[in-house]
Amino acid sequence: MNASKMTGQAIPTLIKVDPTKPAYEQKGIHNRWHDEIPAFVTVKPGDIFKLEAHEWTGGQIGNNDDSDDVRNVDLTRVHNLTGPVDVEGTEPGDVLVVDILDVQPFEEHPWGFTGIFERTNGGGLFATEFDSKAAKAIWDFKGIYATSRHIPGVRFAGCTHPGLIGTRPSKELLKEWNRREGKLIHDHKVDGQDPVPAVAFPPEPKGAYVGQDLPDEVKQRIYKEGARTIPGREHGGNVDIKNLSRGSRCYFPVFTKGAGLSFGDLHFSQGDGEMSFCGAIEMAGVVTLQVSVIKGGVDKFAMTMPIFLPSPVDPQYSARIIFEGISVNLHTDGEQKSMCATTAYKAAARNCISYLQKLGYTREQAYLLLSAAPVDSHVGSIVDSPNAAVSLSLPTAIFDRDILPQDAGLEKRDYGNAALRSDGVRGISE
Repeated sequence: MNASKMTGQAIPTLIKVDPTKPAYEQKGIHNRWHDEIPAFVTVKPGDIFKLEAHEWTGGQIGNNDDSDDVRNVDLTRVHNLTGPVDVEGTEPGDVLVVDILDVQPFEEHPWGFTGIFERTNGGGLFATEFDSKAAKAIWDFKGIYATSRHIPGVRFAGCTHPGLIGTRPSKELLKEWNRREGKLIHDHKVDGQDPVPAVAFPPEPKGAYVGQDLPDEVKQRIYKEGARTIPGREHGGNVDIKNLSRGSRCYFPVFTKGAGLSFGDLHFSQGDGEMSFCGAIEMAGVVTLQVSVIKGGVDKFAMTMPIFLPSPVDPQYSARIIFEGISVNLHTDGEQKSMCATTAYKAAARNCISYLQKLGYTREQAYLLLSAAPVDSHVGSIVDSPNAAVSLSLPTAIFDRDILPQDAGLEKRDYGNAALRSDGVRGISE
């Protein structure tokens, strides 16, 4: 199936998805990476086309006011990717160039969600520290803006993007992923048990899905060997770069004939770090792409990972309040780490969460907000032993009041809470 390039014609939609139906009932969707998943459609270099995508859980999360669906989510069924799309004439060693021309939610589905997952089912950056229980926020889209009944007092412009986009792995690359991630899991076992939260996700036949008519033996091999989609890898994948939006260009190394481009995990907005695991405004939607090929590009550009050019249309929030973190567990046991940027990022986030609590937001609301809003994070220093320094900047204009420090302190308001479990268990411990 080839996309049309004729001027004057509507851009064709090559793969259609119904966001109101479970992903596992639909064609052109898969939730594992494997070299034997064939192209669902084929295009030519230069083609412009549209592809539709389910939200990452495939329809497991509803627009409601409790988080039981987040608590009970089946993570063996994620991520639900649209594709693969092969590009004619593409060979291993080439570079696939993907221009992201547009990313939009479905007109009939103008909402998304952010979630805190259970410590024992997904986790998140603070899964252990907060002993995380399920909580979520539903966001309503009005044009470029998002608001939430579960986090009142904020409104911000989105930067819509695919959190996950990448090419088909070769058989050799897939084998290497499973080898090194399997070793990581083995090395972190405690008394023979896997750590909680998980350090990696091995192949899992349960929940695996390929929405194509393939021989049963091929499907079973894919389900047994297929790499989970949760982390990013050499081919791209779940990199969660928040400004891969309209106007972005992506350069992907090609590992198989045709390239096998797939994407999903669409976000309306995201903060740097996507800290709550389901740490963005997850949505279903439509992406418009154009593809081209650079022959022998992997060698030309010394590529071991994709290269990205950011969107020229990011929302601009110049007024920000910045929180710093260093490589010390200041909020827990005070342990000094050596040049650990993750510890520094967590410290900056904890400082911001504590500040937001002084304004009246619950810890759940603050955690969700920093995952969903256009929050920037930067490494300030990675050379001054023993403390890496990381900053987290929060746009002040997204709030409906002044949140800056005042002589009299901060006015604390009642903002209710995020959507919690129906049994009343709090999303995270105080």
